[in-house]
Amino acid sequence: MADLRSNFLGIKSPNPFWLASAPPTDKEYNVRRAFEAGWGGVVWKTLGEEGPPVVNVSGPRYGAIHGADRRLLGLNNIELITDRPLEVNLREIKAVKRDWPDRALVVSLMVPCEQEPWEKILKAVEETGADGVELNFGCPHGMAERGMGSAVGQVPEYIEMVTRWVRNATRMPVIVKLTPNITNILYPAEAAMRGGADAVSLINTINSITSVDIDSFCPEPSIDGKGAHGGYCGPAVKPIALNMVAEIARNAETANLPISGIGGVTTWRDAVEFMTLGAGNVQVCTAAMTYGFKIVQEMISGLSQYMDEKGFTSIDEIVGRAVPNVKDWNELNLNFVTKAVIDQDTCIQCGRCYAACEDTSHQAIAMSEDRIFTVKDEECVACNLCVNVCPVEDCITMKELPLGALDERTGRKVEPYLNWPNHPNNTPANCGWDPEPAE
Repeated sequence: MADLRSNFLGIKSPNPFWLASAPPTDKEYNVRRAFEAGWGGVVWKTLGEEGPPVVNVSGPRYGAIHGADRRLLGLNNIELITDRPLEVNLREIKAVKRDWPDRALVVSLMVPCEQEPWEKILKAVEETGADGVELNFGCPHGMAERGMGSAVGQVPEYIEMVTRWVRNATRMPVIVKLTPNITNILYPAEAAMRGGADAVSLINTINSITSVDIDSFCPEPSIDGKGAHGGYCGPAVKPIALNMVAEIARNAETANLPISGIGGVTTWRDAVEFMTLGAGNVQVCTAAMTYGFKIVQEMISGLSQYMDEKGFTSIDEIVGRAVPNVKDWNELNLNFVTKAVIDQDTCIQCGRCYAACEDTSHQAIAMSEDRIFTVKDEECVACNLCVNVCPVEDCITMKELPLGALDERTGRKVEPYLNWPNHPNNTPANCGWDPEPAE
């Protein structure tokens, strides 16, 4: 039987599924229900400094992107940090941790970019018995005028400075939550390491406007006829999150930095993908907001079955397994050749593969008068667009040509591994690049 127990930075939980800092973790009632449903841990919704709480809008807070079947693909959130008093949140955190000592409870924090407020709130959080803190350097909307959120997360020097303040002021594990609204995720990740962070979590939400009402000409959600950019999350951001997690995991400077993966985790399979790319656990938000807290039970059972089938006994055996296979494009094998193959027994003759290939690709699919679709190997470049547009799973597959086999498109036999830096076409003379800089 697979052991799903997680030990992230010494923070133990019965499984690697945590709820991210967001509306689902805003109060004691929610968190207790989450733990009853089976969640391994939570990151409490971001707390601000003592004093008058922030004020959230009282109108709509979410914009949405739906698929053709109304499945929620992404949310745009314009909500700010908790709008409940600090002392109320702290009291509730202490009560929950007392009653659920086996669950992870990390507190998200965001205060002005000054040392004293950080030190003050850390002392108050420590007294609750919380397991750790997550520094919110990622929120893309609101509070920037106070030196908070992505206003810090987009400046590596600020990340390092604040992280060092926090690291020197607390005994608790320190997780730095990174913003994706930056050109290179390695700069903030390395800055967090220099500041003494125990781990990073990513990604936070992506700056976005999801839609515009074309009658009122107002971005949605609409507040009194006006709209604002917000933070985008949900299944649609998963590819961006996976890439950024992988970049940190395979970078020499940050390869040993623990990662909590966030961004579109909806199923156990999503969680496994994050973990194989280096995440020690995952945080979930949109899926819980869409389907309710009990979705974690499907995640737990699915992960357990997967691990049993693969012979894994611990989630540690999954973490990072895909990282060695993540390469830059110029390391890929240019002599690797595949061809599309259509299974006539499962083909429903819809013609999507033909239309896509004929109009937008390489004219490598033929259609007979009675709508039988076949691949023209002499034209197929193996782009696999046909696989992706086909509505029938596994109807079209890509078949690898073995070494020595003839590629009908090029007229050459398949040869051993060759990458772009070593390809004869890639020489300074051919590409016009002078490797010697001018004096």
